[in-house]
Amino acid sequence: MRELRFAKDLYEGSQVDAAVKVFARFGELGTSEADDAWIVTVDASSDARTRRLAGEIANYALGLTIRRRGDEEEQE
Repeated sequence: MRELRFAKDLYEGSQVDAAVKVFARFGELGTSEADDAWIVTVDASSDARTRRLAGEIANYALGLTIRRRGDEEEQE
C-alpha cells in the first residue's frame, strides 16, 4: 500500500477526487483528509502496479490542477 499526500495549498480537493474516480478501476483507492493535505491510499495487485498507479494518480491530479488554474487565469 502507498499513501499520496496532496498539499491543500497546491491542490483542490475536487481535482484529487476526479483523479481517484478515473483510476478507481485499477486498484483499491481510499481517500481521507488531514489539516494540510488530501490523502489517497493506493493498493494494487503487486508493488510495481501500486507504484505505477500512485504515479498516474499524482500526475493526473497535477494536470487537472494546472489546467484549472490556467482556465482561471484566462478568465481574468
